[in-house]
Amino acid sequence: MAILAALAALVMVAAGCGGREAQTGQEAKQINIGYIAWDEDIAVTYLYKELLERRGYKVNATELEPGPIYAGLAQGNPDLFLDAWLPATHEDYWNRYGPKLEDLGIWYDQATLNIAVPNYMTDVNSIADLKGKGGELGGTITGIDPGAGLTRTTKEALPKYGLEGEFQLQTSSTTAMLAALQKATDEQKPIVVTLWHPHWAYARYPIKDLQDPMGAMGTAEQIHGVGRQNFSQDFPEVADMVKKFKLNDQQLASLENEINSAAKGQEQAAAKKWADANPDVIKSFAG
Repeated sequence: MAILAALAALVMVAAGCGGREAQTGQEAKQINIGYIAWDEDIAVTYLYKELLERRGYKVNATELEPGPIYAGLAQGNPDLFLDAWLPATHEDYWNRYGPKLEDLGIWYDQATLNIAVPNYMTDVNSIADLKGKGGELGGTITGIDPGAGLTRTTKEALPKYGLEGEFQLQTSSTTAMLAALQKATDEQKPIVVTLWHPHWAYARYPIKDLQDPMGAMGTAEQIHGVGRQNFSQDFPEVADMVKKFKLNDQQLASLENEINSAAKGQEQAAAKKWADANPDVIKSFAG
């Protein structure tokens, strides 16, 4: 799969070398969207694919790693990327390629790293409230991948709240963390997990983020839509949609949950179902 992704990236970059001339006629209805394998990007990419195809566009959606997507955008292909995390997560890519790209604006502004617990843990509302509860919770915070930025940030946050001797961050994978969260909430048992916004888990499970008065988990980032150079000139209708596009936390979580619950290969059908159930949201940017 990695080889195929790399070959796809090379083809996309090669196809875009020198940029793309303004499109006319039927060709103007073809648009390439690059996306990364993050839940929110999969969700919004297939939402846009559905909405643009309703308007007569031929939409090619290609999954790639962030590096090839930014490099490809700078060369003119893909045309659009809807999941640029700024100012921190994609800072290196933006510093390198940003001058050759078109920022189409912020559509989500609460991208955060969090420590979360079930709602029924009513006496735990802040990370500081975990102090003294190590025995009740088995001294464990259930985390995700060892190399994730969220894992690093959580490890750095624990000493700031005096929790380093009482709790251990248990790392494995996002899938394992979510399985543990589901089991605990099904059985109404206490659990502490690392999570982030946006994520469909907030729509599926009865959970809440713990307050972080010390700011140890960092500040919120913004998710931007980004086009290749001259995107607004070549795709004015689509650029207008992206510039008007806004989803709040609840809306994005429900869209992610709809698509995540669908069978593999049915992402666009799930996006259509969500769009049909949320006409006011769609009208706000694609009316």
